[in-house]
Amino acid sequence: MAAKFLDRIPILRRFGPASPTVAVLRLEGIIAMRGQRAINLRRFAGAIDRAFRLRGLKAVALAINSPGGAPAQSALVYRRIRQLAAERAVPVIAFTEDVAASGGYWLALAADEIYAEDTSLVGSIGVITAGFGLVEAIKKLGIERRLFTAGENKSMLDPFLPEREGDVARLRTLQQDLHESFKDLVRERRGAKLKGDEAQLFSGEVFTGRRALGLGLVDGIGEMRGVLRAMFGEDIKLRAIEPERRRFPLARLAMPFRGETGDVVGDLLARIEERIVWARFGL
Repeated sequence: MAAKFLDRIPILRRFGPASPTVAVLRLEGIIAMRGQRAINLRRFAGAIDRAFRLRGLKAVALAINSPGGAPAQSALVYRRIRQLAAERAVPVIAFTEDVAASGGYWLALAADEIYAEDTSLVGSIGVITAGFGLVEAIKKLGIERRLFTAGENKSMLDPFLPEREGDVARLRTLQQDLHESFKDLVRERRGAKLKGDEAQLFSGEVFTGRRALGLGLVDGIGEMRGVLRAMFGEDIKLRAIEPERRRFPLARLAMPFRGETGDVVGDLLARIEERIVWARFGL
């Protein structure tokens, strides 16, 4: 009782034994290079570093709710987490919420153990590319597309030009390379835990949490607080670590409708893309 009372005194708490703590990083949203709400290394680097520096740290928990997005940013965030986990010898535990699919599952692979809800959507180990063909639309508007390049493959799948077989072939090659990298990472991180046939595991299919457990994509069914208390004791403290908010100049106050980054068109397209990615999973 006396120890608990003394622990409430700030000056004593500062220099006394630290309470056992788990840092919680919430990785929520699409994974993209830009966007104030997106998951990317630029936005989360500071938060990841702070999470691994907490006193009394027992583990870092990842609360993941992401339908995926940019492969490179998925890999960068994953790599930063694994680097610090190795340097600090701190375990990482992931908890999937509504969805940890595609790049979202890539992030979960940064953890030593992965937990899901029965109803979580997990997996989608594949690569997808989407776009629009606007050739007929610009014809009706009387618009002529003019494109000049140095290098025959500089332009690929221009939405204002007819689709070319060579462009599609190059895109499929890129997708296969990315898919192989994803599959290699799953094999490396999950190893002998994988129980399903690879043709199914790596088909791009998404699974419920219960099915993912049977396939070895996750280690258990459970929610964060209950699992962490069972691991580290009832007195464990969960400390949420948030990315720092970006500051904008005072001039932005005079232009409140310019969007999150000051780029109206860019922000609108980012919101549309975000909505489309979430919609793939009915969310």
